Amino acid sequence: MKPSIRIEDYNYDLPDDRIAKYPLPERDSSKLLRYSDGVVDEHIFRELPELLPKDSLMIFNDTKVVPARLRFERSSGAHIEIFCLEPVSPAEYVSSFASTDSCTWKCVIGNAKRWKGDVLTLCNPESDPEISSMGLEARLIGRDGQTGSVEFSWNGGLPFSRVLELCGTIPIPPYLNRKTEAIDSERYQTLYAKIRGSVAAPTAGLHFTSDVLDRIRKCGIDTQNVCLHVGAGTFLPVKSEDVADHPMHREPFSVSLGLIKKLRDNAGKLIAVGTTSVRTLESLYYIGVKCIENGAPGDVDQWEPYDRDYSYTVRQSLDAIAKYLEDNGLETLKCGTRIIIVPGFRFRLVDILVTNFHQPESTLILLISAFVGGDWRTIYDYALGHGFRFLSYGDSSLLFRRDIAIGR
Repeated sequence: MKPSIRIEDYNYDLPDDRIAKYPLPERDSSKLLRYSDGVVDEHIFRELPELLPKDSLMIFNDTKVVPARLRFERSSGAHIEIFCLEPVSPAEYVSSFASTDSCTWKCVIGNAKRWKGDVLTLCNPESDPEISSMGLEARLIGRDGQTGSVEFSWNGGLPFSRVLELCGTIPIPPYLNRKTEAIDSERYQTLYAKIRGSVAAPTAGLHFTSDVLDRIRKCGIDTQNVCLHVGAGTFLPVKSEDVADHPMHREPFSVSLGLIKKLRDNAGKLIAVGTTSVRTLESLYYIGVKCIENGAPGDVDQWEPYDRDYSYTVRQSLDAIAKYLEDNGLETLKCGTRIIIVPGFRFRLVDILVTNFHQPESTLILLISAFVGGDWRTIYDYALGHGFRFLSYGDSSLLFRRDIAIGR
């Protein structure tokens, strides 16, 4: 049953000067708020390893942000911005990035009404000869409001991943109210990013340095990766008065068979770095239920966790996924999720969360509230009152779930 939640109850006043417009010079010098058993204190992020329980399992999202924003122009001179969201043909990210002459993507189209379907050419204000020789063009295949299917074609045999690197820009969040700058290419990307596909960074990971990661491992904490490609929907506010009417976008993710077995056998605390990792990990339980009941995995629907009571244990669920993968000779689970985590959600895997401070009236505030038993205002009032910086380039928090004893 869908919970009835008024989004206005998750609003707070966020002055513009509290939004971090740029990253700090050092990644791990950001402030770190710790919340545990209703008590808040503060640290510096580089102190994180000493604040974590020993023998824990820590999960990172190793997705990589692609320079997905492209500027084209019509023969009339009108500029059309195209923001690549996800591949259509080829539909697999790896195959699409490897394409050497054409591919089709679902895109957000800026200034969409001015594009009449004619072929667009890439804006190249600096007249870079390598970019000019490529002859990148865009053709509108189909339209659905502000989004559409766009076919890109180019010369020279370069893979599309390289085309984006040469022609695109990193799509920084709109609330920064500035253009992408050189610093964003490095700092709007985690150090451990590997797999191309996101159009927004999993920003909880932006604070980690090689030193912090090394010390985490020296503390006896096992570090592992999942991959969820973050979509543009992460920037969308909840516009409906009742959260039940807010549609969640699908995000693809992958988890290795080896990690599923580690999660199944994990006896320590499970630490998720970022809300994307939380959504991936918590989705696994419901995918396992599908394997038990239907014999195969499938995408997790938005309200699936609230539809009924589930009696399967986490171990039974993860066992079912592992068995399905082994029986089919697969090393990786690939699925999608639309899961929404709101107050009333039962966390089955994640015990501890590292995350930034999120926008008012957002689905991420709802997730935080669910995680800390409704006590999100204690956390945000402290952060606002103690000089913390907010949103993507802002400071961090370390949250211990309030219902650990009953959550599994």
